[in-house]
Amino acid sequence: MQLLNSDKNYGAIAQTLHWLTVILVILAWMLGIFGDDLPKGEPRQVGLAVHVGAGIAILVLLVARLMWRAVNPPPISGATEFGGWLGKWGDPAAAIAHYTLYALLVAVPVAGIVLQFARGDALPLFGLAAIPSPWIKDAAFAHNVKEMHEVLAHALVVIAAFHAIAALIHHWVFQDRTLSRMLLHSKD
Repeated sequence: MQLLNSDKNYGAIAQTLHWLTVILVILAWMLGIFGDDLPKGEPRQVGLAVHVGAGIAILVLLVARLMWRAVNPPPISGATEFGGWLGKWGDPAAAIAHYTLYALLVAVPVAGIVLQFARGDALPLFGLAAIPSPWIKDAAFAHNVKEMHEVLAHALVVIAAFHAIAALIHHWVFQDRTLSRMLLHSKD
């Protein structure tokens, strides 16, 4: 198993950072959607703590991904039918989707952090420490931030779903290497 990216495939480090982010986004989104359905008391508090922890972990992983990408560039995109089908818009469309995903991977957790502070609550750091809210509780501001956090989270999931669907189309319809480059078993 190669750790570093090659000309054709992502290495194990890039793949691990990618798939951990996928898992955490799904976990955080599901807890955001269904967290209020958990029984009041400790189960709901644990759900919120996991939701917040997943959001912070997403930020940490994003920083790690960007740093890793700077020192270990991604593989060269191969020619694909999808790129030919979209003509000159093939690569720009993929780039816009990726940059949008990165922006939302920052915006959603940051909005969540602001929401936590707007509620007057401390930001728990994986049960190890907590950052006290720099603001007093502001219910109206918290409501607005919560709405924004939810809209951004839904946008992240929708764009991530399109990203996954595009990868599956590449794999099953065009039968190119787009998806396989991000799978652990891929070989040069």
